[in-house]
Amino acid sequence: MPRRVLKRILGRFHSPEGNHRLRRLFGELLHNSDLWHLNRYSVAWGVSVGLFVAFVPVPFQMPLAAALAIVIGCNLPISISLVWVTNPVTMPPIFYAAYKAGAWILGQAPRHLDFELSAEWLIHELGAVWQPFLLGCLLLGLISAIIGHIAVRMIWRIHVMSSWRERQRRREAQSKLPPGT
Repeated sequence: MPRRVLKRILGRFHSPEGNHRLRRLFGELLHNSDLWHLNRYSVAWGVSVGLFVAFVPVPFQMPLAAALAIVIGCNLPISISLVWVTNPVTMPPIFYAAYKAGAWILGQAPRHLDFELSAEWLIHELGAVWQPFLLGCLLLGLISAIIGHIAVRMIWRIHVMSSWRERQRRREAQSKLPPGT
């Protein structure tokens, strides 16, 4: 059942009558096989896109990550799912850390913020701290994207090398067996 549903949804991207807006916006980029396949390139760049967009303080991070993944040609599901690093639970400490990092880079003393969910608070308080906040978000987004990319490439390489060694050991063990066994 899930396989048929997935084929029906994905078939809209490739059918001539389906999804005109996406096709108009992205054109042939939607046919890139790296958007859905797991390989070292697409996964590493998908992790980078997802982690970078997670630190972008805008609503609708998932469509932004999807658009960047399509343009870059990296794994779409991974980039969309990693946006949830910043979720309603983790967003306050992560964005506060971004503000403190930005204030440190700009040489400002971090202000004590008493959060209040109101338009007045957003206008007055966020207006006073937007520069260090955005700088910190950009910095932490870039750092996490670079670290994520390097980590995926290293883990992928270690996995491939250990698989290769294991196959090599099996071949050597099999060549030492007497013929016919």
